[in-house]
Amino acid sequence: MPIRPALPADAPKLSALGERLWRATYEGLIPAPDLNQHLAQTFGPTQQAAELADPACTTLVIEEDGVLLGYTLLRARGPEAEGNAAAFARPCEIARFYLDHSLHGSGTAQELMAAILAHAMSAGHDGLWLQVWEQNPRAIRFYAKAGFRDIGETVYPVGALVYQDRLLVHSLMARKL
Repeated sequence: MPIRPALPADAPKLSALGERLWRATYEGLIPAPDLNQHLAQTFGPTQQAAELADPACTTLVIEEDGVLLGYTLLRARGPEAEGNAAAFARPCEIARFYLDHSLHGSGTAQELMAAILAHAMSAGHDGLWLQVWEQNPRAIRFYAKAGFRDIGETVYPVGALVYQDRLLVHSLMARKL
């Protein structure tokens, strides 16, 4: 499936896709008021447009027949966890990694991860990091297979609630040799 950089015109589609996938994953697990508040703040068209315009962000999308089926949002920044245990000089955050459920098990996630690694290395980053909900074993296994290691816990606020996440890192230094 083609993976390409997102364009400013993709903001409404990214907004709809992000909200739909997040809702499908967490509805019933997160109280509706907190979920709705988070979705409005995180996936609104204005927020997507701002992220697409931000030079510190890169969004890669998976598109088929004009329909967005997945995307990743990368941010050139380090973890905000105390002590920054990742200790990368030029870190890159995988802030979002979302695929339509119809693509699960198809190999598309590995293709998107390969695109992320290629982008991060070409942009001069020495490491990647991300947060993943500690109660999402499928995602944790996927990231481990992709070369990420768990360096501790962190939190992720959703509305008035705070959830425990794992902080995962991937060094790109060995790949550059």
